[in-house]
Amino acid sequence: MTNMPQPEQNQWKTLDKDLKRIVQLEQATAFLSRPLIAIGIALAFVAVCTIAAAVFIGGAPKGLIVVAAAAFGAYMALNIGANDVANNMGPAVGANALTMGGALVIAAIFETAGALIAGGDVVSTISGGIVAPEAVAAPQTFIWAMMAALIASSLWLNLATWLGAPVSTTHAIVGGVMGAGVVAAGFGAVDWGKMGQIAASWVISPVLGGVIAAAFLAFIKARIADVDDKLAAARFWVPILIGVMAGTFATYLSVKGLKKIVEISMGSAVMLGIAIGIAALIVTRPIIRRQSVGMENRKKSLRALFGMPLVISAALLSFAHGANDVANAVGPLAAIVHAVADGGTAEKVTIPLWVMLIGAGGISFGLVLFGPKLIRMVGSEITKLNPLRAFCVALSAAITVIVASALGLPVSSTHIAVGAVFGVGFFREWHADRKTRRTGIVKGNPVPVDERAKRKLVRRAHVLSIGAAWVVTVPLTAGLSAAIFYVLNWLA
Repeated sequence: MTNMPQPEQNQWKTLDKDLKRIVQLEQATAFLSRPLIAIGIALAFVAVCTIAAAVFIGGAPKGLIVVAAAAFGAYMALNIGANDVANNMGPAVGANALTMGGALVIAAIFETAGALIAGGDVVSTISGGIVAPEAVAAPQTFIWAMMAALIASSLWLNLATWLGAPVSTTHAIVGGVMGAGVVAAGFGAVDWGKMGQIAASWVISPVLGGVIAAAFLAFIKARIADVDDKLAAARFWVPILIGVMAGTFATYLSVKGLKKIVEISMGSAVMLGIAIGIAALIVTRPIIRRQSVGMENRKKSLRALFGMPLVISAALLSFAHGANDVANAVGPLAAIVHAVADGGTAEKVTIPLWVMLIGAGGISFGLVLFGPKLIRMVGSEITKLNPLRAFCVALSAAITVIVASALGLPVSSTHIAVGAVFGVGFFREWHADRKTRRTGIVKGNPVPVDERAKRKLVRRAHVLSIGAAWVVTVPLTAGLSAAIFYVLNWLA
C-alpha cells in the first residue's frame, strides 16, 4: 500500500497565535496611550516654561509667584490653542480644502506669526474695564485676582474642550476677572453696564455671523450654483467674491491684527481694503478663467475654484487670531509680572518678549496636540460643509468683526464663526425644505410629508450644547475664580 502524502502541518501555529496576541496587545496599548503622549508633551511644555521663568526671574522678590503664573499662563495658552483655533480651521477641514495635518501646520505657523509679529505689546490688565483699577489697587490683592482669573479660565477652557464645546476665551477671562473682583472689592467694583454688553454679545455675535454667512450662501446659489451656465457665472462672480474676501481681510487685519506695527483708523483701513480688493479682483479674473477651462458645467466643478481662497482665508484668520488672542493667554501673566516688578497696578502694561513666547508657543502646541477634536466638530459635525459653504463662513467671520468694531459692539470671534456655520446649515435646511414642499421630490425621488419633517441638516444637539456652554462661560468662570481667589488670599 502506497503511503499517501500527509498535508503539511504548520509547526509555527502556536507561535503565530502568541505573536498575534502580542500584536493585538501592542495595538491596544498604543491606542490607549496616544492621549497620554499628548498630555505628556503638554506637561513638558508647561515644565519648560516654568523653568525658563525661574531662570529669567532668578532670585527676585516674589519670584515664585511669577514662576507659578508662568506655569498657568502656559496652561492657558495650550487650552486656547486646543479650543479657539478650531473656529479658523474647522470649515476648511470640513470642506476637504485642507487635510487635518495641513490645517495644523498652517494654523501653527500663522498663529505664531500673528502672536509674535502683530500681537499686542500692551494689554489692559483689568480686561477692558470690567473691574475698576482703584478697587484692586493693593499689589497683593491685584496679583491674586489675576492669578485666580487665569486659573479659572484655564480650567473651564480645558473642560469645554474635553466636552467638545467651542467657547469664547475672552469671555472666560472676563468672567474670571469679574469673579475675583467681586470677592476682592465687592459688587460695586464691577462695571455692570459692560457686563450687560458682553451678555448681549451672546446673541448678537452668532446671529450676525449666521445671517451674513447665510446671505452670502444665498447669493452664491442664486448667481452661480443654480444657474444654467455655472462656469460662465463663476468666471464673472468668483473673482469678485475673492476681491471682497481680500478687501475684507485687509481691513480686518489692519483694524484687529496690526496695531503693534502701525496704528490705523477705521476709515483708512476700509480704504486700504477697497484698494486691495480691487487689485485682487483684477489679478484673479484671468486665473479663474484659466482654471475653469475644461471643467464640467456642474456644481462639483465650482468647489475647486473656492478651494485656494478658502485655504488663504483660514491662514489669515489664524494670523489675526494669534495677534488678538495671545493677550488672553498672557495678559494676566504680564499683569502679574508688572505688579511683582513695579509694585503697582497700572491699567495697561507692556508684555515682555519671554511672556509673548509662552503665549505663542502654547497656542501652537495646544492646537497640534488637542485641536483636532474641535476642528472636526466645527468642520463636519454641526452641518455638512463644502468649499462654497466654508468660504461663506470665513468671509462672514471677518465681515462681522469689522461691522461690530465699527458699531462698537462687543462680539466674540468664536461665537461669530460657529454662528456662521449654524447660519449656513439652517439656510441649507430652509432652502431644501422650501424646494421639497414645492416639488415633493428630492434627487428624483418623491418624499412623503412626514419624512420631510425629519430631514434636518443641522444637528440640534450641538445647538443646545454649544449654546449652553456659551451662556455658562462667564458665570461659571466668575464663580470658580471667586473661590480660587478666596483660597489664595487665605493661604497667603
